[in-house]
Amino acid sequence: MSILILPSLMCADQLHLYDEIQKLLDAGADMLHIDVMDGQFVPNIQIGTETVKAIKKEFNVPLDYHLMIERPEIKLGYFPIEKGDIVSIHYETTDHPARAAEYIRGKGAKALLALNPATPLSVTENVTECFDGVLIMTVNPGYSGQKLITGCIEKIRRAKQTLPEEYIIEADGNVSFDSAKDMISAGANALICGSSSLFSGKYDYKTSMKKLKNV
Repeated sequence: MSILILPSLMCADQLHLYDEIQKLLDAGADMLHIDVMDGQFVPNIQIGTETVKAIKKEFNVPLDYHLMIERPEIKLGYFPIEKGDIVSIHYETTDHPARAAEYIRGKGAKALLALNPATPLSVTENVTECFDGVLIMTVNPGYSGQKLITGCIEKIRRAKQTLPEEYIIEADGNVSFDSAKDMISAGANALICGSSSLFSGKYDYKTSMKKLKNV
């Protein structure tokens, strides 16, 4: 499986989002990562449903939804989930992860279980066959620019060793040009890139994307 580079749109210039997305796609982004936050599960509010719908309408690109929202199983219908998309829900946000995964898969998308830094990998045991992968947070969810929690690299390694070979393993949080190497070496096959690399301002998007793909 090739490594997917997924720009996190929460780190893009929100006043020029259309132009930002076009530049990211021109630079070679594989998908667009959409952070959806409800201000309850995490202390922040991010990209809303109407913005997501507008992105779907204007751009022919699959979306990687990261739903940091309470009770996602009753809110999935708010989003234009389609074949080719990836949708991550957090273990702590629902009593019915399998039900949420069934809905996501029914739309032709991949369902991922998102794990906070303190959430053990063992929570996947009883629902492994219901999901297509895991999103492993390497910082606490809610804000960009946080310091990497290095112990989460080992969680990625254990996920690669114990979960099905075909599983998607996303790494999300402080994906710098240096830490990306460690994450990939541990077994990550999708990198959520934000202010530590793609949006650092150190390079333009094409140069940053090339550096990440060269990793």
